[in-house]
Amino acid sequence: AELGIEVPLLGPTSEADIAGQINVLEDAVAGGADAIVIAATSFEGLGAPIDEAAKSVPVVVIDSIADSKNHASFMTTNNVEGGRMGCQHMVDMIAEKHGAPAGEVAIVNYGAGPSSLRDRIQGCNEVLDSYPDIELVATKVGDFTTTRQLNDSLDLITTFPNLRGIFDDALFGGLGTGQALKETGKADDIIAVTFDSSDELINYINDGTLKGLIIQDPWGMGNMGVKGAFDAMNGKALPAFTDTGATLVTAANINNPDIDAKLNPSLDCKP
Repeated sequence: AELGIEVPLLGPTSEADIAGQINVLEDAVAGGADAIVIAATSFEGLGAPIDEAAKSVPVVVIDSIADSKNHASFMTTNNVEGGRMGCQHMVDMIAEKHGAPAGEVAIVNYGAGPSSLRDRIQGCNEVLDSYPDIELVATKVGDFTTTRQLNDSLDLITTFPNLRGIFDDALFGGLGTGQALKETGKADDIIAVTFDSSDELINYINDGTLKGLIIQDPWGMGNMGVKGAFDAMNGKALPAFTDTGATLVTAANINNPDIDAKLNPSLDCKP
């Protein structure tokens, strides 16, 4: 609205539909798009298609990168650092609860493919590796559905009765883990931290079911991505990478005005 341009929203049927996103990308190029903003569903799968698209139009990548060097810019959370932030909070709370950073923890992965999720798990593992008495007992890999995330979390809780922490790398993992903790009554025993936010996740923070959210800036990614694409199509050079930031949300800070502004950004699109 600010730039006076048209930005149609296109996408595949789900995050697992890599071929669908490739088709959408190819159709956008064939349809005469002046520039493209894309969040890649697969690091490997979208690399060559983005390379091909970039021969015709500027391509700005947001959120999740692909195996391509031909995009005009990449704007995203530093997901490795976000993973570190989330798992450090989990370890710190385990230490506060049990007197030492020790015990069994697990990771729940939303699904294989997106580079952003890989990076979050990498950052988490870096933290866990620095604590010899923390044992990573399992990493569950999902299929991009909340049902699978719920079942994976229930399985972890059943299989590891002494589990002290769960780190989820995406919103739907947090929804599944939150529901699992509710169903099993284990919210007081297991420190659970997830990425992203929603009304339900915020409720889980407020009632103590989840102990932390690592929130991104999806509004900022979209806004900066469109402005960057507009500049690129007008011949302006863009920075290769922009870190759009991550913030830890807990019960202690969730009511702070700065946190509320991130959780509930203004969606007023008047020019």
